[in-house]
Amino acid sequence: MRNNLQRASQRTTTLARERPNRIPLAPNLTVSAQPRATEPDLPSAVPLMGLATGFWAFKALAAAHALDLFSRLAGGKGTTAGELAQTLGLHQRPAEMLLTGCAALGLLEKSHGRYRNTPLSEAYLVRGKPYYFGGFVQMADKRLYPGWDKLEEALRSNRPTTWDPAVQSSAFDGEDPTMLALFWEAMHSLSTMTARKLGEAVDLSQFRHLLDIGGGSAAYDIELSKQYAELRATVLELPHVAAIAAGKIAEAGLADRIETVGGSFFEQLPENHDVHLFSMILHDWDEAKNRALLRRSFEALQSGGAVVISELLVNDEKTGPAPAALMSLNMLIETEGRNYTPAEYSAWLEEAGFRDIETIWFDAPAANGAVIGRKP
Repeated sequence: MRNNLQRASQRTTTLARERPNRIPLAPNLTVSAQPRATEPDLPSAVPLMGLATGFWAFKALAAAHALDLFSRLAGGKGTTAGELAQTLGLHQRPAEMLLTGCAALGLLEKSHGRYRNTPLSEAYLVRGKPYYFGGFVQMADKRLYPGWDKLEEALRSNRPTTWDPAVQSSAFDGEDPTMLALFWEAMHSLSTMTARKLGEAVDLSQFRHLLDIGGGSAAYDIELSKQYAELRATVLELPHVAAIAAGKIAEAGLADRIETVGGSFFEQLPENHDVHLFSMILHDWDEAKNRALLRRSFEALQSGGAVVISELLVNDEKTGPAPAALMSLNMLIETEGRNYTPAEYSAWLEEAGFRDIETIWFDAPAANGAVIGRKP
């Protein structure tokens, strides 16, 4: 035994002499005695994975909405994968995967083996609810998703991809009636909650006559009229859109306080209003058209009146925030405009003659702030 230990010790000593840069740990296991060159710490690739697969979450939401999943579960009614498969005529495997995906996204919750709507889905994704958001989901799926698939083309051509400029003069002219109805329903759902947040952030109590320039389906006017009992509003829109607005106004029971006027805001603005609202309008147009619109607004406003520009504002450094920057890219595939900064709007307002210009920030689906100017 002693002789064996001695021989093993001699072999270890010999190996150490032959390979002085190695430290024997065990038979066939060694480690370098010299420090290895260390690589710099790398940032996590997880954010890139999130960006690369971002469309997975959207398409899961869009498919669930298209299958009327959230409306089927309205009122607390739950479901299992088996029940959903039978109801929708699906195999159980995809039914279970859809329910799991929606739960992971915070759209469903599971209790006692049954999936139910979360408060988020119950409030915004159930058809017929006051703040139904599904119209925008559907429009994003059917109109914007194909347009974004051609984003590289839009970047190279500086032309929209959701419509053909050779056929239409803008995104709002000559559109397929079905897609146009879908677009305006989406805008109504997107604007409704944004209007509520705008009314809470910006005090409109001193004003009596609001002109909503390019007011779409009158979502802002309906919400603001509910918040401000003394406020009356006029929606200026293209005639076919003004008809949509009139229908929404009648449904809200506000026809005695909100009127519609058919026409182009590039031609003339009605007078006798003390506050003008541009809500998600100026991002559609280039700088020259926006400057002209703000000059026209100044001329039509009463003295002491104000203009309110409600938008997803890009910061003055043009580094974000992400919702505004991505909406700006959306304008590339949809319009001739982009999302502008508070500094840009402020300069145009001052050039038009407005004073006491300020920016008020808030948090809403379609806007993060309002730039306000007042006419002396």
